[in-house]
Amino acid sequence: MVSRPADYCPYCGTELTTTDVEGNEHFLCRDCDRVVWHNPVPCASVAVVDDDAVLLVRRAAEPGVGDWTVPGGHLERAEPPAVGAARELEEESGLSVAPDDLSLFDARSLDPHDGKHVVSIGFVVARERTTGSVTAGSDASDARFWTPTALDRADEPFRERQRERFESAPDAL
Repeated sequence: MVSRPADYCPYCGTELTTTDVEGNEHFLCRDCDRVVWHNPVPCASVAVVDDDAVLLVRRAAEPGVGDWTVPGGHLERAEPPAVGAARELEEESGLSVAPDDLSLFDARSLDPHDGKHVVSIGFVVARERTTGSVTAGSDASDARFWTPTALDRADEPFRERQRERFESAPDAL
């Protein structure tokens, strides 16, 4: 399995062709006779809501350096989504939350970014269920609460793939 489109087999290095598997086009290694699956990568995020504001972090790493987005990222192997979301929240914003306090908000397949497909599992939690102080962490250069109106007025870059989730998060509690 690969997270981005592949040109060569990850097992033997042979150039890949494509094949039809149940009506979907997939990569095929003719030497190994293996289908090389191009599957989405699981990610999780947390919308922390304080009245009508949502916690956002400014990305300090690619993709999207400088964009504001809800804290989140890739799940680790065998990590439950709520545990991964809580870990990412603490790493990026300094806020801690018990995974059991998170409510599932949505799950969606996001359009590819440089060929990488993502399944994003979004959680929501009220600010009073978290502990700690808001501080930019590992992948963030800034972290603070924003209302949709304030963000639009500030003319700050916002990760467009997250806009709908951001704007509806205060209503999810």
